[in-house]
Amino acid sequence: MTQPTPSAQLRAALDLAKRGIPVLPLREGKGPMGNCRACRKNACGGRPNMKTPGPCACPSPCHAWAAATTDLAVLTSTAWASAWRQAAAVAYHPGGTGLTVVDLDNAAAIGWARQNLPATRSVPSTRGEHWIYLGTMTSTNAVRPGVDIKSLMSYARWLGPGTGTMTPLPDAVRALAVKEPTSARTATSAPTVSAPAGGGQCPHRSPAYLERGIAMAEQRIEDAPDGIHRTVFWMFLAVLSAHGRCGCLTETHIGRLFTAAQTRGESLRHCEDAWTNARTQLGM
Repeated sequence: MTQPTPSAQLRAALDLAKRGIPVLPLREGKGPMGNCRACRKNACGGRPNMKTPGPCACPSPCHAWAAATTDLAVLTSTAWASAWRQAAAVAYHPGGTGLTVVDLDNAAAIGWARQNLPATRSVPSTRGEHWIYLGTMTSTNAVRPGVDIKSLMSYARWLGPGTGTMTPLPDAVRALAVKEPTSARTATSAPTVSAPAGGGQCPHRSPAYLERGIAMAEQRIEDAPDGIHRTVFWMFLAVLSAHGRCGCLTETHIGRLFTAAQTRGESLRHCEDAWTNARTQLGM
Protein backbone atom coordinates (compact mmCIF):
# COMPACT_ATOMS: atom_id res chain seq x y z
CA MET A 1 0.00 0.00 0.00
CA THR A 2 1.37 3.42 -0.97
CA GLN A 3 2.03 5.67 2.01
CA PRO A 4 0.57 9.22 1.78
CA THR A 5 3.04 11.98 1.05
CA PRO A 6 3.86 13.89 4.28
CA SER A 7 2.61 17.48 4.40
CA ALA A 8 5.07 20.35 4.26
CA GLN A 9 4.47 20.95 7.97
CA LEU A 10 5.20 17.33 8.88
CA ARG A 11 8.33 17.28 6.74
CA ALA A 12 9.58 20.41 8.49
CA ALA A 13 8.71 18.92 11.89
CA LEU A 14 10.59 15.70 11.15
CA ASP A 15 13.65 17.65 10.07
CA LEU A 16 13.61 19.62 13.32
CA ALA A 17 13.01 16.52 15.43
CA LYS A 18 16.05 14.83 13.87
CA ARG A 19 18.08 17.82 15.09
CA GLY A 20 16.80 17.33 18.64
CA ILE A 21 14.16 20.09 18.61
CA PRO A 22 10.80 19.04 20.18
CA VAL A 23 7.98 20.00 17.80
CA LEU A 24 4.17 20.07 17.61
CA PRO A 25 1.54 21.04 15.02
CA LEU A 26 -0.26 24.39 15.06
CA ARG A 27 -3.72 24.96 13.66
CA GLU A 28 -4.81 27.97 11.60
CA GLY A 29 -4.40 31.07 13.73
CA LYS A 30 -1.14 29.82 15.30
CA GLY A 31 -2.87 28.04 18.19
CA PRO A 32 -2.08 24.48 19.32
CA MET A 33 -4.36 21.59 18.50
CA GLY A 34 -7.17 21.12 21.01
CA ASN A 35 -6.96 18.40 23.62
CA CYS A 36 -8.04 14.97 22.46
CA ARG A 37 -11.24 13.58 24.00
CA ALA A 38 -9.28 11.21 26.23
CA CYS A 39 -7.43 14.13 27.81
CA ARG A 40 -10.31 16.48 28.60
CA LYS A 41 -9.92 17.99 32.06
CA ASN A 42 -6.42 16.50 32.44
CA ALA A 43 -7.73 12.94 32.54
CA CYS A 44 -4.33 11.73 31.34
CA GLY A 45 -2.56 12.89 34.46
CA GLY A 46 -1.97 16.61 34.12
CA ARG A 47 0.94 16.62 31.72
CA PRO A 48 0.94 20.46 31.46
CA ASN A 49 2.17 20.69 35.04
CA MET A 50 5.32 18.74 34.22
CA LYS A 51 8.49 20.48 33.07
CA THR A 52 9.70 18.06 30.40
CA PRO A 53 8.48 17.97 26.81
CA GLY A 54 6.98 14.87 25.32
CA PRO A 55 3.76 13.17 24.32
CA CYS A 56 0.91 12.66 26.74
CA ALA A 57 -0.08 9.21 27.95
CA CYS A 58 -2.89 9.44 25.40
CA PRO A 59 -2.16 8.67 21.73
CA SER A 60 -3.10 12.06 20.28
CA PRO A 61 -1.32 15.44 20.38
CA CYS A 62 -2.67 17.63 23.13
CA HIS A 63 -1.81 20.02 25.95
CA ALA A 64 -0.01 22.49 23.71
CA TRP A 65 3.69 22.67 24.59
CA ALA A 66 3.66 19.28 26.35
CA ALA A 67 2.79 17.56 23.07
CA ALA A 68 6.16 18.62 21.64
CA THR A 69 8.38 15.62 20.91
CA THR A 70 11.45 14.50 18.98
CA ASP A 71 10.12 10.94 18.65
CA LEU A 72 9.78 10.32 14.91
CA ALA A 73 7.52 7.32 15.50
CA VAL A 74 5.08 9.49 17.45
CA LEU A 75 5.15 12.31 14.91
CA THR A 76 4.38 9.91 12.02
CA SER A 77 1.89 7.75 13.93
CA THR A 78 -1.70 7.25 12.78
CA ALA A 79 -2.92 9.03 15.92
CA TRP A 80 -1.13 12.22 14.85
CA ALA A 81 -2.03 12.02 11.15
CA SER A 82 -5.21 14.10 11.44
CA ALA A 83 -3.40 16.85 13.34
CA TRP A 84 -0.74 17.15 10.65
CA ARG A 85 -3.36 17.22 7.91
CA GLN A 86 -4.98 20.20 9.65
CA ALA A 87 -1.71 21.88 10.65
CA ALA A 88 -1.04 25.35 9.28
CA ALA A 89 2.41 25.68 10.89
CA VAL A 90 4.96 24.01 13.15
CA ALA A 91 5.85 25.07 16.69
CA TYR A 92 8.61 23.99 19.03
CA HIS A 93 9.25 23.95 22.75
CA PRO A 94 12.17 26.37 23.33
CA GLY A 95 12.75 25.24 26.91
CA GLY A 96 12.94 21.63 25.74
CA THR A 97 15.97 22.43 23.63
CA GLY A 98 17.67 24.76 26.11
CA LEU A 99 16.53 28.05 24.58
CA THR A 100 14.54 31.17 25.42
CA VAL A 101 12.65 33.19 22.80
CA VAL A 102 11.99 36.87 23.40
CA ASP A 103 8.96 37.50 21.19
CA LEU A 104 8.99 41.13 20.03
CA ASP A 105 5.56 41.83 18.61
CA ASN A 106 6.04 45.18 16.87
CA ALA A 107 8.53 47.81 15.76
CA ALA A 108 8.43 49.62 19.09
CA ALA A 109 9.31 46.43 20.96
CA ILE A 110 12.18 45.74 18.55
CA GLY A 111 13.50 49.26 19.09
CA TRP A 112 13.36 48.79 22.85
CA ALA A 113 15.23 45.46 22.60
CA ARG A 114 17.99 46.94 20.47
CA GLN A 115 18.60 49.57 23.13
CA ASN A 116 18.30 47.32 26.20
CA LEU A 117 19.19 43.70 25.34
CA PRO A 118 22.39 42.14 24.01
CA ALA A 119 22.29 41.15 20.35
CA THR A 120 21.64 37.48 19.60
CA ARG A 121 20.21 35.31 16.86
CA SER A 122 16.98 36.76 15.48
CA VAL A 123 14.30 35.67 13.06
CA PRO A 124 11.51 37.81 11.53
CA SER A 125 7.98 37.04 12.73
CA THR A 126 4.59 38.10 11.36
CA ARG A 127 4.71 41.55 12.98
CA GLY A 128 8.13 41.71 14.64
CA GLU A 129 11.05 39.46 15.53
CA HIS A 130 12.01 36.50 17.74
CA TRP A 131 15.31 36.97 19.61
CA ILE A 132 16.72 33.59 20.65
CA TYR A 133 19.08 33.12 23.61
CA LEU A 134 20.94 30.09 25.01
CA GLY A 135 19.44 29.14 28.38
CA THR A 136 16.00 28.59 29.88
CA MET A 137 13.71 30.47 32.25
CA THR A 138 10.08 30.78 33.26
CA SER A 139 7.81 31.75 30.36
CA THR A 140 5.86 34.97 30.90
CA ASN A 141 3.52 36.92 28.62
CA ALA A 142 3.33 40.71 28.42
CA VAL A 143 6.48 41.46 30.42
CA ARG A 144 6.30 44.89 28.76
CA PRO A 145 4.28 46.26 25.81
CA GLY A 146 4.69 43.94 22.83
CA VAL A 147 7.14 41.58 24.57
CA ASP A 148 6.51 37.94 25.58
CA ILE A 149 9.04 35.40 26.88
CA LYS A 150 8.71 31.81 25.67
CA SER A 151 10.92 29.15 27.21
CA LEU A 152 9.92 26.46 29.75
CA MET A 153 6.34 25.18 29.49
CA SER A 154 5.60 27.27 26.39
CA TYR A 155 5.82 27.00 22.62
CA ALA A 156 6.95 29.29 19.82
CA ARG A 157 6.18 29.11 16.13
CA TRP A 158 9.09 27.82 14.05
CA LEU A 159 10.03 30.65 11.70
CA GLY A 160 13.39 29.40 10.49
CA PRO A 161 16.93 29.19 11.92
CA GLY A 162 17.39 32.97 11.96
CA THR A 163 20.60 34.95 11.58
CA GLY A 164 23.31 36.11 13.94
CA THR A 165 25.25 34.45 16.75
CA MET A 166 23.20 33.03 19.60
CA THR A 167 24.35 34.45 22.95
CA PRO A 168 23.78 33.29 26.55
CA LEU A 169 20.52 34.30 28.20
CA PRO A 170 21.27 37.65 29.92
CA ASP A 171 20.12 38.79 33.35
CA ALA A 172 18.28 41.63 31.61
CA VAL A 173 15.87 39.11 30.09
CA ARG A 174 15.48 37.11 33.32
CA ALA A 175 14.66 40.33 35.14
CA LEU A 176 11.73 40.98 32.81
CA ALA A 177 9.86 38.02 34.31
CA VAL A 178 10.25 39.31 37.87
CA LYS A 179 7.20 41.37 38.69
CA GLU A 180 6.29 43.18 41.86
CA PRO A 181 3.39 41.49 43.66
CA THR A 182 0.05 42.89 42.62
CA SER A 183 -3.48 42.33 43.78
CA ALA A 184 -5.41 39.87 41.66
CA ARG A 185 -8.03 42.58 41.32
CA THR A 186 -5.64 45.35 40.16
CA ALA A 187 -5.57 45.70 36.38
CA THR A 188 -2.12 45.44 34.78
CA SER A 189 -3.28 47.22 31.63
CA ALA A 190 -6.54 49.06 31.12
CA PRO A 191 -8.80 47.67 28.37
CA THR A 192 -9.54 49.94 25.43
CA VAL A 193 -12.72 48.09 24.47
CA SER A 194 -16.13 49.54 25.26
CA ALA A 195 -19.11 48.03 26.98
CA PRO A 196 -21.99 47.12 24.64
CA ALA A 197 -24.57 49.87 24.28
CA GLY A 198 -27.36 47.53 25.30
CA GLY A 199 -30.95 48.66 24.95
CA GLY A 200 -32.65 45.32 25.28
CA GLN A 201 -34.97 44.26 28.09
CA CYS A 202 -33.02 43.51 31.27
CA PRO A 203 -33.71 39.96 32.55
CA HIS A 204 -31.83 40.44 35.83
CA ARG A 205 -33.91 40.33 38.97
CA SER A 206 -31.22 42.14 40.96
CA PRO A 207 -27.66 43.50 40.59
CA ALA A 208 -26.51 40.38 42.44
CA TYR A 209 -27.23 38.29 39.33
CA LEU A 210 -24.69 40.25 37.30
CA GLU A 211 -22.20 40.28 40.17
CA ARG A 212 -22.38 36.48 40.46
CA GLY A 213 -21.82 36.14 36.72
CA ILE A 214 -18.72 38.34 36.74
CA ALA A 215 -17.33 36.67 39.87
CA MET A 216 -17.89 33.21 38.38
CA ALA A 217 -16.10 34.19 35.16
CA GLU A 218 -13.17 35.63 37.16
CA GLN A 219 -12.91 32.42 39.16
CA ARG A 220 -13.05 30.17 36.09
CA ILE A 221 -10.23 32.14 34.46
CA GLU A 222 -8.11 32.11 37.62
CA ASP A 223 -8.64 28.36 38.16
CA ALA A 224 -8.09 27.22 34.56
CA PRO A 225 -5.32 24.56 34.68
CA ASP A 226 -4.37 25.06 31.03
CA GLY A 227 -5.76 26.38 27.75
CA ILE A 228 -5.99 29.91 29.18
CA HIS A 229 -6.59 31.51 25.75
CA ARG A 230 -9.61 29.28 25.22
CA THR A 231 -10.90 29.77 28.76
CA VAL A 232 -10.70 33.57 28.51
CA PHE A 233 -12.60 33.56 25.20
CA TRP A 234 -15.38 31.30 26.51
CA MET A 235 -15.80 33.29 29.72
CA PHE A 236 -15.98 36.56 27.75
CA LEU A 237 -18.51 34.91 25.45
CA ALA A 238 -20.59 33.66 28.39
CA VAL A 239 -20.68 37.08 30.08
CA LEU A 240 -21.58 38.88 26.87
CA SER A 241 -24.30 36.39 25.96
CA ALA A 242 -25.94 36.84 29.37
CA HIS A 243 -25.33 40.53 30.04
CA GLY A 244 -24.20 42.22 26.85
CA ARG A 245 -27.52 43.26 25.30
CA CYS A 246 -29.34 44.98 28.15
CA GLY A 247 -26.90 47.73 29.05
CA CYS A 248 -26.04 46.46 32.54
CA LEU A 249 -22.43 45.56 31.69
CA THR A 250 -20.08 48.46 32.50
CA GLU A 251 -16.43 49.35 31.87
CA THR A 252 -15.73 48.35 35.47
CA HIS A 253 -17.05 44.85 34.85
CA ILE A 254 -14.92 44.53 31.71
CA GLY A 255 -11.89 45.74 33.65
CA ARG A 256 -12.40 42.99 36.23
CA LEU A 257 -12.50 40.32 33.51
CA PHE A 258 -9.39 41.71 31.83
CA THR A 259 -7.60 41.83 35.19
CA ALA A 260 -8.34 38.15 35.85
CA ALA A 261 -7.03 37.22 32.40
CA GLN A 262 -3.90 39.38 32.67
CA THR A 263 -3.15 37.95 36.11
CA ARG A 264 -2.97 34.55 34.39
CA GLY A 265 -0.44 35.92 31.88
CA GLU A 266 -2.70 37.03 29.02
CA SER A 267 -1.54 40.17 27.24
CA LEU A 268 -3.83 43.17 26.83
CA ARG A 269 -3.87 42.54 23.07
CA HIS A 270 -4.98 38.93 23.54
CA CYS A 271 -7.75 40.07 25.91
CA GLU A 272 -8.99 42.70 23.47
CA ASP A 273 -8.91 40.18 20.60
CA ALA A 274 -10.89 37.64 22.66
CA TRP A 275 -13.46 40.31 23.60
CA THR A 276 -13.85 41.43 19.98
CA ASN A 277 -14.14 37.84 18.74
CA ALA A 278 -16.77 37.04 21.36
CA ARG A 279 -18.85 40.10 20.34
CA THR A 280 -18.49 39.17 16.67
CA GLN A 281 -19.67 35.60 17.32
CA LEU A 282 -22.74 36.96 19.12
CA GLY A 283 -23.44 39.50 16.37
CA MET A 284 -22.94 42.47 18.68
